Amino acid sequence: MCQGEFMKKLTTSVALTFAAALALSGCGEADTPTTETVESAESVTEDAPQIPDLVGSWKQSNPNSEENYQQATVTADTITIEWVADGGNTTSIYWIGTFEAPTEENGSFTSVRDKEATNSALLASTEDSKDFMFEGETITYKVSALGTTTTVELEKN
Repeated sequence: MCQGEFMKKLTTSVALTFAAALALSGCGEADTPTTETVESAESVTEDAPQIPDLVGSWKQSNPNSEENYQQATVTADTITIEWVADGGNTTSIYWIGTFEAPTEENGSFTSVRDKEATNSALLASTEDSKDFMFEGETITYKVSALGTTTTVELEKN
């Protein structure tokens, strides 16, 4: 083989290798996120407030007895709280009211009592409004009955 043919084959081989490398790197580059892209996406996820989903059934997590406690049903704009006795055989209305759902991960909201629904309930609160706190997976509020006030903690079922 003469030197001219060798150089021609070497040049062709190098050119093909370079073209293949360029083609492969060009295809992979667009799909590979840079470190900045990944860090940016992570910071957006971490910074976005997690709006709590209060909708569902809740049960008192700090009762004095397993047989007697409070339970709640929450919809998008209404909270209904019941006294539960006899292990669930007896329920009585404590609170029915509307509220605006919290927009932050932890915080408070106020419910306005539905007087028409609670006026005839003997064990219902007579307060016009009730303040609730939401932190983590727990809703807390104060309950007063027969001269005693306690803090009730509800956790989602």
